[in-house]
Amino acid sequence: MRELRYTLVTDGSSDKALIPLLTWLLREHHVTCPIQAAWADLGRLRKRPKDLADKVKWSLDLYPCDLLFIHRDAEKASLQARSEEIHAALDKIKNEPAWSRDLTICVIPIRMREAWFLFNEAALRMAAGNPQGQQPLELPRVKGLEQLSNPKELLHGLLRDASGLRGRRLKHFAVDVRVLRITDFINDFSPLQGLPAFHALEHEIQRVVTEQSWAR
Repeated sequence: MRELRYTLVTDGSSDKALIPLLTWLLREHHVTCPIQAAWADLGRLRKRPKDLADKVKWSLDLYPCDLLFIHRDAEKASLQARSEEIHAALDKIKNEPAWSRDLTICVIPIRMREAWFLFNEAALRMAAGNPQGQQPLELPRVKGLEQLSNPKELLHGLLRDASGLRGRRLKHFAVDVRVLRITDFINDFSPLQGLPAFHALEHEIQRVVTEQSWAR
């Protein structure tokens, strides 16, 4: 394979922070060819997709790929329930010529994808723009990440603490932008491999890579 192109379909623009994580998993499973990743930016469409099936159809048309990732946070639903929800939507496009269910992978973090960004203190400090900061950061234990009730709120708080800013400067700290940068500073996501939702994602990637003989 000369090149692997994948497209990530998400609920919102902030979820494109998952791309470094997905690329790392593909590399971990011995995909050595160049990887071209694209986030399906559908926000500029004159007519917004009405549902997930429509969103996938537009994504395949605008961002053709060899592998499709579809992200949905589990939030209050179970991993299984969210997966079934996604596959029910995909049943609506089963006759699309540019799409194959076998080359589609669900990305479903428990609660929110922010839970997967809470394990690397150095990356948090870098993303906050204060890599040498000495402010104590109380990161949760990795094995409990998927049990956090509100990982987004916790992550935002840690980034603000890591920034070292106070007063007016802290008020103008663009925390949503900083969240997007965290995964750019992580080159090893292996601490997450014991988490059930992350393991499920990795298992699916391994399956596709093996079936398609992409490993080298």
